[in-house]
Amino acid sequence: MTNETAAIDRTPAPLVAFDFDGTLTVRDSYTSFLLWRAGPTGALLRAIRLAPAAISWLFHRDRGRIKAAATRAFLGGATRDELEADAKAFAGHVSRRLLRPDAIIAWKRWRNDDVRLIIVTASPTFVVAPFARGLGADGIIGTELAFDAMGRATGGFNGPNCRGPEKVARIHATFGPEVVIRAAYGDTSGDTDMLAAADEPYYRVFTGRP
Repeated sequence: MTNETAAIDRTPAPLVAFDFDGTLTVRDSYTSFLLWRAGPTGALLRAIRLAPAAISWLFHRDRGRIKAAATRAFLGGATRDELEADAKAFAGHVSRRLLRPDAIIAWKRWRNDDVRLIIVTASPTFVVAPFARGLGADGIIGTELAFDAMGRATGGFNGPNCRGPEKVARIHATFGPEVVIRAAYGDTSGDTDMLAAADEPYYRVFTGRP
């Protein structure tokens, strides 16, 4: 027998990063959540309140600004516990109609490899978190809502909107600058930086509908 000990590879497993809205899902989850939570009458009243911001968006085209305006109109003053409970109920109600079957097949196929599966999304983390738990994700990175000292949503965000270069910045901040992104999946210009950082970029490869 030899006294030599075989070297153990302690390098963390590489990442496979999935965008959520439009990639794993057939439509925007945050908009769907806001409308579902408000109900038909509440959604109409909040849409009227949101109208000036929507008109402004036609000129500035800043997704972060219109998302913040919608958050203030629909969620301002709600508590963290309320929102997390509502998000859990929403996921249970719509997941079968929201998730793309071919995307879920790809997700499950990656489970056979030595990788960490993560979701990187521009939607607020609390909305996507129940879906991520259901999928058994190893991590979720998203836009974070801001809460006041009483735990109520201010209508703003705690940090930048998680799209474009911010997706890659957040991946590196969470997993380290040397992390290997084995593959990434996305469907819009907000995902191109993340796709460019991956060894295997997949753009708009999923088309299935529930």
